[in-house]
Amino acid sequence: MFLWLVELSDHLQVFNLFRYITFRAGAALFTSALFVFFFGPRIIDSLRVRQGKGQPIRADGPQTHFKKAGTPTMGGLMILAAVVASSLLWADLGNVYVVSCLLVMLGFGLIGFYDDYLKVTKQSTAGFSGRMRLLTEFVIAGIAVFFMMRSAAASGPADSTIATSVAFPFFKDLLLNLGYFFIIFGGFVIVAAGNAVNFTDGLDGLAIVPVMIASASFGAIAYLAGNAVFSNYLQINFVPGTGELTVLVSAVVGAGLGFLWFNAPPAAIFMGDTGSLSLGGLIGSVAVATKHEIVMAIIGGVFVMETLSVIIQVGSFKLTGKRVFLMAPIHHHFEKKGWTESQVVIRFWIISVILALVGLATLKIR
Repeated sequence: MFLWLVELSDHLQVFNLFRYITFRAGAALFTSALFVFFFGPRIIDSLRVRQGKGQPIRADGPQTHFKKAGTPTMGGLMILAAVVASSLLWADLGNVYVVSCLLVMLGFGLIGFYDDYLKVTKQSTAGFSGRMRLLTEFVIAGIAVFFMMRSAAASGPADSTIATSVAFPFFKDLLLNLGYFFIIFGGFVIVAAGNAVNFTDGLDGLAIVPVMIASASFGAIAYLAGNAVFSNYLQINFVPGTGELTVLVSAVVGAGLGFLWFNAPPAAIFMGDTGSLSLGGLIGSVAVATKHEIVMAIIGGVFVMETLSVIIQVGSFKLTGKRVFLMAPIHHHFEKKGWTESQVVIRFWIISVILALVGLATLKIR
């Protein structure tokens, strides 16, 4: 909304600030954080009244979790509202990448909201049908990837295959052109990211901080990949228009900071599938747009670790009848081994910071 003020820069030089992505990114972060701080208590009170018993607690989970009974869920609503409001104010809504990523975030958010609604109303940990949920996610992700592909193809050189290619870190010219199969690959990345964050969201503050770390990292990547000078210097693929995604992910960081205020132990509200699915899908979308899908697996290593623990646990039990972990996802395994919740959360935060630094280091190592 405020981007049009650039037109007034000929009359007042101060309006030239709105031209810069860095300025609007900072403003988006501040706006979304302020939004959550201001409206958060009202949203929490409303959800507490409407939900009654709150999010159901797993019967086979750690005993310490039963004291959380009655805590409302769907806290992702305040994050989504803040990100959308901030993006409407500060982002370029004519940018295909911004619109596509918002489509994924809101689409996945609706799926998560429906899942949370079923769990709360039925007071059961079983929500939306798994197959139908994945199918709907793939459709939304596929549509977003298609439009991002078209935008990259239209803005790139005529002989470039970057729009349909997978880029590999550490190699400046290594591209794997998938053609239209890139829609399937990109859709898989987005869906996997959404569900990986969803698996991670099991302890107070565990998911939101790695989400903020990943968002900040991809904000830097998007800014560099969308800038011809910086991308050429770092020898990463230049994708015109992706720099605007910095504004969007900065809004996520701001909203995350606000949410953490209420989600810090003991949590006044849980993110729920509404937040975890949508935020994971958004991060995956940014990774696809900036051609850093593989780097996302490094930066989001905590999410990958959580997902693999579930896959290994289920696979092992079906094949051998034995479980590898005391409980999956893996953060529950460490709780069962005697770690306190705060130990698990803070140690996973530390791992997230280290992995983000490793992921960002791939930008320079070519």
